[in-house]
Amino acid sequence: MGSVRRRASSGSDSDPRCGPADDRKRKRMESNRESARRSRMRKQKQMEDLVGELGQLQQANGQLAASIDAAAQKYAEVESANNVLRAQAAELADRLRSLNSVLEIVQVVSGLAVDIPEVPDPLMKPWQFSCPIQPIMASADMFEC
Repeated sequence: MGSVRRRASSGSDSDPRCGPADDRKRKRMESNRESARRSRMRKQKQMEDLVGELGQLQQANGQLAASIDAAAQKYAEVESANNVLRAQAAELADRLRSLNSVLEIVQVVSGLAVDIPEVPDPLMKPWQFSCPIQPIMASADMFEC
């Protein structure tokens, strides 16, 4: 019985008892092996492509993270400078109020008409400037990260 199984599974072309059924079986097995090999190669190529894409995405992610960090740092710098300018504007408004009170005293004492400018309230109208708007010059590297 074991010898019958061995002969049938040997797939030898020299065996005269191999019929067309055995030949078809052998061809189907070879075809299946080739198909399995192609499938493994396809999967391997897909895996290599995915690993390559992963590397590119990680690199792009790193660049984006660096860009975000640089933008956050630039934002912090601008916010700090803005806070300094707000403090200076408040100080100048206080000085102007003080000078206006002196001018009012001078006007009352001397009887002369003195033009007393209005003190702007930056908290009420932060985007309305009392002075003529001058162009703000910005360099191109200011916007680069």
